[in-house]
Amino acid sequence: MSEITSLQNSKIKEAVKLRDRRQRDKTNLFLIEGYREISRALKGKRDIQHIFYCEDLFLGSNEDALLTEAYEAGAVLYEVPSLIFQKISYRDRPDGLLAIAPQVHMSLSELKLGKNPFLLIAEAIEKPGNLGSMLRSADAANVDALIICDRCTDVHNPNVVRSSVGTLFTVPVIETTSDEMIAYLKEHQIKLVATTPDTDLEYTDIDLTKPTAIAVGTEQLGLSAKWLECAAEKIKIPMLGAADSLNVTAAATLLLYEVLRQRRSLSR
Repeated sequence: MSEITSLQNSKIKEAVKLRDRRQRDKTNLFLIEGYREISRALKGKRDIQHIFYCEDLFLGSNEDALLTEAYEAGAVLYEVPSLIFQKISYRDRPDGLLAIAPQVHMSLSELKLGKNPFLLIAEAIEKPGNLGSMLRSADAANVDALIICDRCTDVHNPNVVRSSVGTLFTVPVIETTSDEMIAYLKEHQIKLVATTPDTDLEYTDIDLTKPTAIAVGTEQLGLSAKWLECAAEKIKIPMLGAADSLNVTAAATLLLYEVLRQRRSLSR
Protein backbone atom coordinates (compact mmCIF):
# COMPACT_ATOMS: atom_id res chain seq x y z
CA MET A 1 0.00 0.00 0.00
CA SER A 2 1.45 3.35 -1.10
CA GLU A 3 0.45 6.99 -1.14
CA ILE A 4 0.64 9.12 -4.29
CA THR A 5 0.65 12.89 -3.87
CA SER A 6 1.82 14.13 -7.29
CA LEU A 7 0.03 14.38 -10.62
CA GLN A 8 3.41 13.70 -12.23
CA ASN A 9 3.59 10.21 -10.75
CA SER A 10 4.07 7.60 -13.49
CA LYS A 11 1.15 5.49 -12.24
CA ILE A 12 -1.20 8.47 -12.48
CA LYS A 13 0.00 9.25 -15.99
CA GLU A 14 -0.55 5.60 -16.97
CA ALA A 15 -4.12 5.67 -15.67
CA VAL A 16 -4.94 8.86 -17.57
CA LYS A 17 -3.52 7.44 -20.82
CA LEU A 18 -5.75 4.37 -20.55
CA ARG A 19 -8.75 6.50 -21.42
CA ASP A 20 -7.41 6.37 -24.97
CA ARG A 21 -8.16 3.27 -27.03
CA ARG A 22 -4.74 3.23 -28.64
CA GLN A 23 -3.08 3.01 -25.23
CA ARG A 24 -5.47 0.25 -24.15
CA ASP A 25 -4.68 -1.70 -27.31
CA LYS A 26 -0.94 -1.14 -26.85
CA THR A 27 -0.80 -2.24 -23.20
CA ASN A 28 -3.76 -4.66 -23.16
CA LEU A 29 -4.87 -2.92 -19.94
CA PHE A 30 -8.05 -1.03 -19.12
CA LEU A 31 -9.77 0.97 -16.39
CA ILE A 32 -12.46 -0.26 -14.01
CA GLU A 33 -14.03 2.51 -11.98
CA GLY A 34 -16.61 2.17 -9.23
CA TYR A 35 -17.43 -0.02 -6.25
CA ARG A 36 -19.89 -2.32 -8.01
CA GLU A 37 -17.73 -2.63 -11.10
CA ILE A 38 -14.58 -3.57 -9.18
CA SER A 39 -16.55 -5.89 -6.89
CA ARG A 40 -17.95 -7.78 -9.88
CA ALA A 41 -14.52 -7.90 -11.50
CA LEU A 42 -13.13 -9.54 -8.36
CA LYS A 43 -16.01 -12.03 -8.24
CA GLY A 44 -15.30 -12.77 -11.89
CA LYS A 45 -11.69 -13.62 -10.95
CA ARG A 46 -10.24 -10.74 -12.95
CA ASP A 47 -6.58 -10.07 -12.25
CA ILE A 48 -6.68 -6.52 -10.89
CA GLN A 49 -3.17 -5.07 -10.84
CA HIS A 50 -3.66 -1.66 -9.19
CA ILE A 51 -6.38 0.18 -7.32
CA PHE A 52 -6.33 3.92 -6.69
CA TYR A 53 -8.60 5.00 -3.85
CA CYS A 54 -9.65 8.21 -2.11
CA GLU A 55 -11.47 7.83 1.21
CA ASP A 56 -12.90 11.36 1.00
CA LEU A 57 -14.97 10.27 -2.02
CA PHE A 58 -16.30 6.96 -0.67
CA LEU A 59 -20.09 6.71 -0.82
CA GLY A 60 -20.68 3.75 1.50
CA SER A 61 -19.17 1.69 4.28
CA ASN A 62 -17.96 -1.42 2.43
CA GLU A 63 -15.03 0.07 0.57
CA ASP A 64 -12.42 -1.07 3.12
CA ALA A 65 -13.59 -4.67 2.79
CA LEU A 66 -13.36 -4.42 -0.99
CA LEU A 67 -9.82 -3.03 -0.79
CA THR A 68 -8.82 -5.84 1.55
CA GLU A 69 -10.27 -8.41 -0.86
CA ALA A 70 -8.39 -6.85 -3.77
CA TYR A 71 -5.16 -6.66 -1.79
CA GLU A 72 -5.41 -10.32 -0.80
CA ALA A 73 -5.99 -11.17 -4.46
CA GLY A 74 -2.71 -9.49 -5.38
CA ALA A 75 -3.64 -5.89 -6.24
CA VAL A 76 -1.32 -3.02 -5.32
CA LEU A 77 -3.21 -0.23 -3.54
CA TYR A 78 -2.49 3.48 -3.97
CA GLU A 79 -4.07 6.10 -1.74
CA VAL A 80 -4.51 9.43 -3.53
CA PRO A 81 -6.00 12.80 -2.52
CA SER A 82 -9.26 14.01 -4.02
CA LEU A 83 -7.59 16.36 -6.52
CA ILE A 84 -5.55 13.56 -8.06
CA PHE A 85 -8.45 11.10 -8.06
CA GLN A 86 -10.59 13.64 -9.93
CA LYS A 87 -7.82 13.75 -12.54
CA ILE A 88 -7.87 10.00 -13.23
CA SER A 89 -11.63 9.52 -12.84
CA TYR A 90 -13.90 9.58 -15.90
CA ARG A 91 -17.12 10.09 -13.87
CA ASP A 92 -18.95 13.26 -12.96
CA ARG A 93 -19.39 11.96 -9.41
CA PRO A 94 -16.58 9.49 -8.65
CA ASP A 95 -16.89 7.13 -5.67
CA GLY A 96 -13.18 7.01 -4.90
CA LEU A 97 -12.27 3.65 -6.45
CA LEU A 98 -10.50 3.03 -9.76
CA ALA A 99 -8.63 -0.09 -10.86
CA ILE A 100 -6.34 -1.15 -13.69
CA ALA A 101 -6.59 -4.71 -15.00
CA PRO A 102 -5.52 -6.76 -18.04
CA GLN A 103 -8.06 -7.18 -20.79
CA VAL A 104 -9.56 -10.63 -21.33
CA HIS A 105 -10.34 -11.82 -24.85
CA MET A 106 -12.41 -14.95 -25.43
CA SER A 107 -12.62 -16.87 -28.70
CA LEU A 108 -15.57 -18.79 -30.10
CA SER A 109 -13.77 -22.05 -29.35
CA GLU A 110 -13.91 -21.18 -25.63
CA LEU A 111 -17.65 -20.56 -25.61
CA LYS A 112 -19.55 -22.95 -23.34
CA LEU A 113 -23.16 -23.34 -24.38
CA GLY A 114 -26.02 -24.27 -22.09
CA LYS A 115 -28.37 -27.18 -22.78
CA ASN A 116 -30.64 -24.85 -24.72
CA PRO A 117 -28.32 -22.15 -26.15
CA PHE A 118 -29.41 -18.54 -25.87
CA LEU A 119 -27.14 -15.92 -27.47
CA LEU A 120 -27.29 -12.21 -28.17
CA ILE A 121 -25.40 -11.03 -31.26
CA ALA A 122 -24.55 -7.35 -31.75
CA GLU A 123 -23.28 -6.33 -35.17
CA ALA A 124 -21.10 -3.23 -35.41
CA ILE A 125 -22.56 -1.40 -32.41
CA GLU A 126 -21.04 2.08 -32.33
CA LYS A 127 -21.97 3.65 -29.00
CA PRO A 128 -20.22 2.46 -25.81
CA GLY A 129 -23.27 3.26 -23.69
CA ASN A 130 -25.47 1.03 -25.82
CA LEU A 131 -23.01 -1.84 -25.67
CA GLY A 132 -22.71 -1.55 -21.89
CA SER A 133 -26.49 -1.42 -21.43
CA MET A 134 -26.83 -4.45 -23.69
CA LEU A 135 -24.45 -6.33 -21.40
CA ARG A 136 -26.63 -5.41 -18.44
CA SER A 137 -29.71 -6.79 -20.20
CA ALA A 138 -27.82 -9.91 -21.27
CA ASP A 139 -26.81 -10.52 -17.67
CA ALA A 140 -30.38 -10.03 -16.46
CA ALA A 141 -31.72 -12.48 -19.04
CA ASN A 142 -28.92 -14.99 -18.32
CA VAL A 143 -27.78 -15.37 -21.92
CA ASP A 144 -24.93 -17.77 -22.64
CA ALA A 145 -22.87 -14.99 -24.22
CA LEU A 146 -22.89 -11.63 -25.94
CA ILE A 147 -21.22 -11.93 -29.34
CA ILE A 148 -19.83 -8.72 -30.83
CA CYS A 149 -19.40 -9.04 -34.58
CA ASP A 150 -17.33 -6.66 -36.71
CA ARG A 151 -16.72 -4.40 -33.73
CA CYS A 152 -16.83 -0.63 -33.90
CA THR A 153 -16.73 -0.01 -30.16
CA ASP A 154 -13.96 -1.17 -27.86
CA VAL A 155 -15.60 -3.39 -25.24
CA HIS A 156 -12.99 -2.15 -22.74
CA ASN A 157 -13.95 1.49 -23.22
CA PRO A 158 -14.49 3.04 -19.75
CA ASN A 159 -18.04 3.98 -20.75
CA VAL A 160 -18.84 0.36 -21.61
CA VAL A 161 -17.61 -0.71 -18.18
CA ARG A 162 -19.63 2.04 -16.51
CA SER A 163 -22.91 1.51 -18.37
CA SER A 164 -22.65 -2.25 -17.92
CA VAL A 165 -22.41 -1.69 -14.13
CA GLY A 166 -19.77 -4.42 -14.04
CA THR A 167 -21.76 -7.03 -15.99
CA LEU A 168 -18.87 -7.01 -18.45
CA PHE A 169 -17.39 -9.41 -15.88
CA THR A 170 -20.46 -11.63 -15.50
CA VAL A 171 -21.43 -12.22 -19.14
CA PRO A 172 -19.07 -14.07 -21.51
CA VAL A 173 -18.14 -11.61 -24.28
CA ILE A 174 -16.69 -12.76 -27.58
CA GLU A 175 -15.50 -10.57 -30.44
CA THR A 176 -15.47 -12.19 -33.86
CA THR A 177 -16.41 -11.63 -37.49
CA SER A 178 -19.87 -12.02 -38.94
CA ASP A 179 -18.70 -14.83 -41.23
CA GLU A 180 -17.20 -16.82 -38.36
CA MET A 181 -20.30 -16.38 -36.21
CA ILE A 182 -22.73 -17.35 -38.94
CA ALA A 183 -20.71 -20.51 -39.56
CA TYR A 184 -20.72 -21.25 -35.82
CA LEU A 185 -24.50 -20.96 -35.62
CA LYS A 186 -24.94 -23.35 -38.52
CA GLU A 187 -22.48 -25.84 -37.04
CA HIS A 188 -24.25 -25.85 -33.67
CA GLN A 189 -27.76 -25.75 -35.15
CA ILE A 190 -28.71 -22.53 -33.38
CA LYS A 191 -31.59 -20.64 -34.99
CA LEU A 192 -30.68 -17.13 -36.06
CA VAL A 193 -33.42 -14.56 -35.43
CA ALA A 194 -32.79 -11.19 -37.09
CA THR A 195 -34.46 -7.91 -36.18
CA THR A 196 -35.69 -5.68 -38.99
CA PRO A 197 -38.63 -3.34 -39.57
CA ASP A 198 -39.02 -4.80 -43.07
CA THR A 199 -41.11 -7.81 -42.15
CA ASP A 200 -44.69 -8.54 -41.14
CA LEU A 201 -43.74 -11.04 -38.43
CA GLU A 202 -43.80 -9.65 -34.90
CA TYR A 203 -41.39 -10.83 -32.22
CA THR A 204 -44.14 -12.50 -30.17
CA ASP A 205 -45.25 -14.63 -33.13
CA ILE A 206 -42.31 -17.03 -33.40
CA ASP A 207 -41.03 -19.95 -31.33
CA LEU A 208 -38.03 -18.92 -29.22
CA THR A 209 -37.96 -21.97 -26.97
CA LYS A 210 -35.32 -23.85 -28.98
CA PRO A 211 -31.61 -22.95 -29.36
CA THR A 212 -31.74 -19.30 -30.42
CA ALA A 213 -29.47 -16.40 -31.30
CA ILE A 214 -31.03 -12.92 -31.37
CA ALA A 215 -29.17 -10.55 -33.71
CA VAL A 216 -29.38 -6.75 -33.55
CA GLY A 217 -27.59 -4.25 -35.74
CA THR A 218 -26.17 -0.78 -35.86
CA GLU A 219 -28.01 2.11 -34.27
CA GLN A 220 -28.61 3.89 -37.57
CA LEU A 221 -28.85 1.17 -40.23
CA GLY A 222 -29.79 -2.01 -38.39
CA LEU A 223 -28.48 -5.42 -39.44
CA SER A 224 -26.51 -5.79 -42.65
CA ALA A 225 -27.84 -7.75 -45.63
CA LYS A 226 -25.51 -10.63 -44.76
CA TRP A 227 -27.27 -11.27 -41.45
CA LEU A 228 -30.75 -10.79 -42.86
CA GLU A 229 -30.09 -13.25 -45.68
CA CYS A 230 -28.85 -15.93 -43.27
CA ALA A 231 -31.65 -15.54 -40.72
CA ALA A 232 -34.09 -18.37 -40.13
CA GLU A 233 -36.64 -15.82 -38.90
CA LYS A 234 -36.95 -12.05 -39.43
CA ILE A 235 -38.97 -10.24 -36.77
CA LYS A 236 -40.02 -6.73 -35.88
CA ILE A 237 -41.18 -4.84 -32.82
CA PRO A 238 -44.47 -3.04 -33.54
CA MET A 239 -44.12 0.74 -33.55
CA LEU A 240 -47.45 2.49 -32.99
CA GLY A 241 -46.28 6.09 -32.58
CA ALA A 242 -44.26 8.57 -34.61
CA ALA A 243 -40.88 6.88 -34.08
CA ASP A 244 -39.98 4.11 -36.52
CA SER A 245 -37.62 2.22 -34.20
CA LEU A 246 -36.47 1.74 -30.62
CA ASN A 247 -33.00 2.31 -29.24
CA VAL A 248 -30.99 -0.83 -30.01
CA THR A 249 -30.61 -1.67 -26.32
CA ALA A 250 -34.33 -1.30 -25.66
CA ALA A 251 -35.10 -3.52 -28.64
CA ALA A 252 -32.59 -6.17 -27.54
CA THR A 253 -33.99 -6.16 -24.00
CA LEU A 254 -37.56 -6.71 -25.21
CA LEU A 255 -36.45 -9.66 -27.34
CA LEU A 256 -34.37 -11.25 -24.59
CA TYR A 257 -37.29 -11.15 -22.18
CA GLU A 258 -39.61 -12.61 -24.80
CA VAL A 259 -37.24 -15.59 -25.00
CA LEU A 260 -37.42 -15.90 -21.19
CA ARG A 261 -41.22 -15.58 -21.19
CA GLN A 262 -41.68 -18.33 -23.75
CA ARG A 263 -39.22 -20.69 -22.11
CA ARG A 264 -40.75 -20.21 -18.68
CA SER A 265 -44.24 -20.79 -20.06
CA LEU A 266 -43.06 -24.00 -21.70
CA SER A 267 -41.57 -25.31 -18.45
CA ARG A 268 -44.74 -24.78 -16.40
